[in-house]
Amino acid sequence: MQNRFIYILFILASVISYGQVNLSLESDKNDYSGKEPVNLTIVLELNGSDLVQQTGLQLPDLSKFNIIGSGSVTNTFIDPATNTLITQKISRIALEPKKKGKIKIGSVLVTINNKIYKTEPFDVLIKDVEKKPIASNTLNDVYLNMEIEDREVYQDQPTIAVLRVYSKNMDNLRKVKNIRLPEQDNINVHPVSFVKSEIDPSGYGNMPSQVLAVFMVFPNEAGYVEVPSVSASVSSFANKNKIVSNKVKLNVRKLPEGSPEGFKNAVGNFNVSVYNASKEKPEIKKPLNVVIKVSGEGNLSDMELPKIAASPDYDVFAPKITSKVSPGTTGIKGEISANYVVIPKKAGAIAIKTEQFAFFNPASKEYVDLGQETLALNAFSHEQILESRSTVEKVNEYTNSFLETVDTPVLKTTSLKVKEKSRFHWNILLTNIFILLGLFIAYLLFKTWQKKRTLVKENVEPKSLGSVAETEKEIREKLTTDVNDYFSYLENLKDNRDYQKFFETLDELDLDIRKQYLQTSSEDFATYLESHKSASIADEYRSLLQRIQLVKYSPVQSSESMDELLIAVVNFYSQISK
Repeated sequence: MQNRFIYILFILASVISYGQVNLSLESDKNDYSGKEPVNLTIVLELNGSDLVQQTGLQLPDLSKFNIIGSGSVTNTFIDPATNTLITQKISRIALEPKKKGKIKIGSVLVTINNKIYKTEPFDVLIKDVEKKPIASNTLNDVYLNMEIEDREVYQDQPTIAVLRVYSKNMDNLRKVKNIRLPEQDNINVHPVSFVKSEIDPSGYGNMPSQVLAVFMVFPNEAGYVEVPSVSASVSSFANKNKIVSNKVKLNVRKLPEGSPEGFKNAVGNFNVSVYNASKEKPEIKKPLNVVIKVSGEGNLSDMELPKIAASPDYDVFAPKITSKVSPGTTGIKGEISANYVVIPKKAGAIAIKTEQFAFFNPASKEYVDLGQETLALNAFSHEQILESRSTVEKVNEYTNSFLETVDTPVLKTTSLKVKEKSRFHWNILLTNIFILLGLFIAYLLFKTWQKKRTLVKENVEPKSLGSVAETEKEIREKLTTDVNDYFSYLENLKDNRDYQKFFETLDELDLDIRKQYLQTSSEDFATYLESHKSASIADEYRSLLQRIQLVKYSPVQSSESMDELLIAVVNFYSQISK
């Protein structure tokens, strides 16, 4: 009886150990200062091959934190003692606390084999949360702030940074100069625009603000990357003060595993082409210009370009790099060309191949392998080139070779000129005489017409000047503007994405409309509309001007916002135009 009882206990122990699930949630410590991130570690361990995870890990409410990073790893092995399959999933989350005090971190939930498992909640103590100033303060109350909205990007993927200046005194905004963008080994910075925006009177804390610069940041390593401060100077008559902006942390995600063989560091969307830029026929031991052109949008200025692969059929030399790039919405766009000098070493068919090239597309979150590009050429020997030339081409080549190689003072190019015979040309003399005679007759006719015009003016009675109201009406009729021409022109500029000319034309339209009402400034025109039209039209005019400024100086101008702005412009100016 006792043996049976022991046998039953062994069976129960083996069943319990076979299908065991362990789920835990821990923090690296219990007390934190405001500058330290809260690191959470979630461990899910499945002991047994028949355990099926039906849901992912359901995190607790983390609204009191900012998630600044996350990562996970899965390990699978077999326990040699029990011959049991063990699957271990470890996840780490880095949190940035928003406030100080005791914060409760709830339970993590997961469903396995129709059963819900959860961890026990616990508290962490945040002592002093670091208050992030919008900028660095100076004696003149001028603040710089670097704003980056998208702080979670892939490696070598750009993010847009906006540098804004704040000050209680609006005059100080015009004194900020000498902007120095951040420099660091693990980031590449490319400026987008240094054009200052219009001053916004209702900024942070009701302080006037102004956008100073827009630039792109390309982090070239994964992990937590800190973008250094941007510096500038505030000039005055007495001295020059240096101000710096805040620093911004980026969570740079590592690129997915399984990259193709030709992938190096290209992130974006690209195309590769190769072509022969030489006009002459390919000839052995004579140089050719072979161009590899990479076009698209991404980290175009920083990525490693594909090269021409080595081959025993030709020699290749270092290229000359030329670029035509500009800032885009998702990176640097344009094209970069590598001009190689290639010398064929044999006659016949030659295939010039590029290295394999692949890139990672952040939009689709997958790698794109373009493989190799091939340029097929047929190289000729020197004898074949000579046989294919005509007699005239051969004579020209021999003559040019002789003139270039023979150095003699007797043979000069001036001796090859045809000398004109020294004789008098009567045709030229007669032509000049007729031209002078025609000019004299035209002068007499002009003087006669001028005398008649003077007599007519003396006989015409002076016209009455009329009243001031009639004169103003006449001026307004002369200043009448056809707004439909402006609308058509603005539509074409919008479709062609010439946004700079679009906003210049908007300013011209507003100026012409104000001239119709004899108003010089926008403020006077708004007051005029309020008194002669209605208060609602005046408010609509003020809001339209503000909307134009917001779209004009937006870092990224989308086609949808431009369409909506054009519709608003057409609706308003159509109803007030005369």
